Amino acid sequence: MSVYLLAGGGTAGHVNPLLAVADRLRERDADAEVLVLGTAEGLEARLVPARGYELLTIAKVPFPRRPNRAALAFPSRFSRSIDDVARIISDRGVELVVGFGGYVSTPAYLAARRAGIPVVIHEANAKPGLANRLGARWAEQVGVAFEGTPLPHAEVVGMPLRREIESLDRAALRAEAAEFFGLDPDRPVLLATGGSLGARRINRTMVDSAAAITGAGWQVLHITGANSEVDDPGVADYRMVEYADRMDLALAAADLAVSRAGAATVSELAALGLPAVYVPYPVGNGEQRFNAAGVVDAGGGILVDDARFVPEWVDAELVPLLADRDRVAAMAAAAATAGVRDGTARMVALIDAALGGGAAHQA
Repeated sequence: MSVYLLAGGGTAGHVNPLLAVADRLRERDADAEVLVLGTAEGLEARLVPARGYELLTIAKVPFPRRPNRAALAFPSRFSRSIDDVARIISDRGVELVVGFGGYVSTPAYLAARRAGIPVVIHEANAKPGLANRLGARWAEQVGVAFEGTPLPHAEVVGMPLRREIESLDRAALRAEAAEFFGLDPDRPVLLATGGSLGARRINRTMVDSAAAITGAGWQVLHITGANSEVDDPGVADYRMVEYADRMDLALAAADLAVSRAGAATVSELAALGLPAVYVPYPVGNGEQRFNAAGVVDAGGGILVDDARFVPEWVDAELVPLLADRDRVAAMAAAAATAGVRDGTARMVALIDAALGGGAAHQA
C-alpha cells in the first residue's frame, strides 16, 4: 500500500488541484493512503475533510517580509514545523511528498529531504511562489501548469482539474445549463466572474454596460461573488447570481467569458475551449498577467488591464467583438489549442515516475 502526503492549501488555487490529484490516486488504488498536510486556517480545513481525506495540520509560519518580532521568532517556529512534518512522515510511513505550494509546502519539502523520500511539485502559476522555487531545487519531478514557468527541470502538465470540468461536454449540457440559469439556449451567453470573492472592477463595469452588451444580442450570466457592491441592473437577458453551485453548468452555458486570470480559471477556460477577456488582478506580484499569456498569445483570449476595463472599453472593444461571431468562434478554437484537459493524469504520471526510483535532483 502506498502512502502519499499531499501538501498545500490556503487558497482554492492550491487546494483544488491537490484534491484532483488525491481523487485520482484514490480512484485507481482504493488501498492507497492519501494524507493531506495543511493549516487549520486555510480553505483546506473545510474542503479536505468534506472530500473524505484526513487533514493533518501544522502551524502557519509565513516567511517574514520585514524585521520585527515575528521575524525574530521565525527560525525556531519554522524549525518546529519541519520537525512536525518529519514526525508525520516517520509515524505514518509516508513514501512520497507531493507539494502544491503555500505555507505548509516548504517545511514539507525540507522534512522529506531530511527523510530521504522523493518530492514531486506542482506549480499552478506561471510566476512560481517561494516554496516551490525552493523545493524544485531537489524535487524528483516538477510539473507546471504553464509553458515558460521558471523552475528547474519543469515539465508542462497543465492544471489538475476537477473531474466535472475535465469530462465536461459543454454542447451536451447546454440546454440543461440554460434552463438552470433561466437563459435561452439558442442565443449566445457572456459569462462574467471574478472568482468566489468577486472582482469589484468587473462587477461595476458589467452592470454599467448591461444595456450595451445585451443590446448586442447577447445574454449575460454574471456571478458577482461574495460581498458584491453592485445591484442587479434589471435589464432583460441579464442574469445575476452571487454564487454558482453548478459552475460546470455556468461554463456549459457560456460562449465567451470576462474574468480574472487566476491559474485555475485560465486553465479551465482554455481546457474547455472558452475564449475570454482576461482582466488580471492588479495587486500582488503580477502572476495573473503571466497566467493568461499563453492563451492570449495563441489567440484564445484578450488581456485588458483592470484600470482600462471600463464602460468605454466595453463600447469600443467588447461590443464589436460580440457582434463578430466568426471571431468569437476562431478565439474558441485557439483557446482549445492552449488548453490541457488531462493535467491530473499527467501529474499522477510524474508521481509514478518519482516512486519508480532514480536519483533526486540536487540543489
